[in-house]
Amino acid sequence: MKKFVNDPKQFVPEMLTGIALANPDTLKYEPKYNLIMRADAPRADKVSIVQGSGSGHEPAHVMVVGKGMLDGACPGDVFAAPPMDYVYETVKLLRSDKGVLLLVNNYTGDRMAFDMAKEMSEAEGIKVATLFINDDVAVQDSTYTVGRRGVAGNFFVMKCVGAAAEEGAELDEVVRIGEKVNSVTRSMGIALTACTPPAKGSPLFELGEDEMEVGVGIHGEPGRRRATLVTADEIVDELLGAVVPDLPYASGDRVALMINGLGGTPISELYLLFGIAHRKLADQGITVARSYVGEYCTSLEMAGASLTLVKLDDEIERLLEAPAEIAYRVF
Repeated sequence: MKKFVNDPKQFVPEMLTGIALANPDTLKYEPKYNLIMRADAPRADKVSIVQGSGSGHEPAHVMVVGKGMLDGACPGDVFAAPPMDYVYETVKLLRSDKGVLLLVNNYTGDRMAFDMAKEMSEAEGIKVATLFINDDVAVQDSTYTVGRRGVAGNFFVMKCVGAAAEEGAELDEVVRIGEKVNSVTRSMGIALTACTPPAKGSPLFELGEDEMEVGVGIHGEPGRRRATLVTADEIVDELLGAVVPDLPYASGDRVALMINGLGGTPISELYLLFGIAHRKLADQGITVARSYVGEYCTSLEMAGASLTLVKLDDEIERLLEAPAEIAYRVF
């Protein structure tokens, strides 16, 4: 294993320290709970939006804390759900008169931690709601979850609920918007290599030189099948063939298309995949109205990509267009 790392047990705290030091005017870091939060949070005039999940998926979620997105993120260790008390203390620190919304990717550990934290928070009189994200069409159940997994499509939920909260929407309305976006979002990924968590020191799984994992999970969970590596055109056909019929998306639809890198794929290859997907969607009469290419929800250094579609309407497009200021930026 070759990584920039000291003590693997300190990998996440040292990363979070770096994020806070790089954004001293906009972010605060609470080391006791792995919490990155907005410097101006909580605010009594807006719902606080909180996400958690394991580390190792950056920029999700600690690097998308900021105006118009998350108010706080409290990750666990690499690929591990945050402890319940991290979530509970985060809710208390971000308590708002308008309430707190907990966004939860659909993994068993995350659901347990966030559900327990919600119960404890409500016992203290805190207004809190949870919203579960499950955009991955690859498998119904997997190593870490019962039901579909939450993957890169969670960015569209975060963006829309963050924008609604920034506008002053009430908690019930923010939840409605998040559920609506989740209901029209579908994703699936393909891995070309495994990844190596710092604490493990070896790859999570083995792939042959000519193999790919179709429908891989963001923690390296098995997908639909292991297959021989094929051309980019055929890979996009595989992804669209799973995603498009699932909603289904249909001729005349306007969509957001995201090609998300899993951590070890050159941006040039991601744009190549995007161009192919854009063309194939156009051939089906589906218009790509919003474009997202880059790393959003990764798996450490895994080579691979996922494809996400979101069916757009006026409300979702308006919220996606709303301004946001986050730590993960180019300039």
